Amino acid sequence: MPFHHFGGRLTQELRYQYQNSPNWENGKFQNLQSTKMDIDLKDFPKLIYQQFSERSKKQPSRSIPIQSFAKDQLLDSEEAMKFAWYGHSAVFIRMNGKNMFIDPMLGPDASPIAPFKTKRFSTDTLDIIDELPIMDLVLLTHDHYDHLDYESIKRIKTKTRKYFVALGVKRHLVYWGVDADLIEEFDWWETKEFEGIQVTFTPTRHFSGRGLTDRSQSLWGGWAFRGPEESVWFSGDGGFGTHFEEVGKRLGSFDFAFMECGQYNEHWRQLHLFPEESVLAAQHALVKKIMPVHWAGFTLATHDWKEPVEGFIKKAEELNMDFVIPQLGELRSWKNPNWTDWWREF
Repeated sequence: MPFHHFGGRLTQELRYQYQNSPNWENGKFQNLQSTKMDIDLKDFPKLIYQQFSERSKKQPSRSIPIQSFAKDQLLDSEEAMKFAWYGHSAVFIRMNGKNMFIDPMLGPDASPIAPFKTKRFSTDTLDIIDELPIMDLVLLTHDHYDHLDYESIKRIKTKTRKYFVALGVKRHLVYWGVDADLIEEFDWWETKEFEGIQVTFTPTRHFSGRGLTDRSQSLWGGWAFRGPEESVWFSGDGGFGTHFEEVGKRLGSFDFAFMECGQYNEHWRQLHLFPEESVLAAQHALVKKIMPVHWAGFTLATHDWKEPVEGFIKKAEELNMDFVIPQLGELRSWKNPNWTDWWREF
């Protein structure tokens, strides 16, 4: 087994450090609301059957292609934030003249330590990292394998100037050879200025861990960005809760938001947003324009792979919320209203 995928070891010294967080209690980080995964042992066989049955509906009919862009496209005079989404939660952002990447998990497998692979819907995605420009800032929401990937970090660390990460995630990056001095950890609501952009780590209702002994031994959350011209939010993984309204009160309104939408199940309803909840969460956080992420990358739940986006669109139209569904890898301004229902071809 490739033990390096587990990441950094949790030491007693690190535990003492984490205990200083107001969000640490009873030996681990805690959600703001009581949260649990509601799976009874008797439900496991049925859940496993659902996961592996009707595979044709749970993944695209063929590999989803990913567009590429020339680096000179980043240098035009347009001031609005641009982004490229690579499926699941991997998002490149160009804002205020800076290149940032949130959860740059571009590996081919979201289960590198499991006996069964969780293959990505697109191929050769690690090579995308080599084509991207220098990263001024890489941000990590939490340490789950579908967001933090050893092979991706190994490649992107050669071209990254700075890292902003959830409290507790630094140990993984240091173990993988990233200079500790380049990494800053964030607790919920911490804000730091990065070259003209105010960056805030926002709470979510989720958990963390990469092995059997480190569950909730690092924090989880989302990222808010406020620049001179616009405000952008990446919601991060997590179920519905009162924190969305608090995000809106403290930091809203947002011009644009990347909203988690996918890999949900009734058994872990409190840990991931259902499509209609994704839209409602954005509304509570005072977001003007939205986009669903955490889909089109991997099959990590039992629903049809297209279900998240279809449900998201239905609810957004019902609430008259402005939204966009770009193609994978497409570099675009958040203000660009044009898109096609490309996923229906797969």
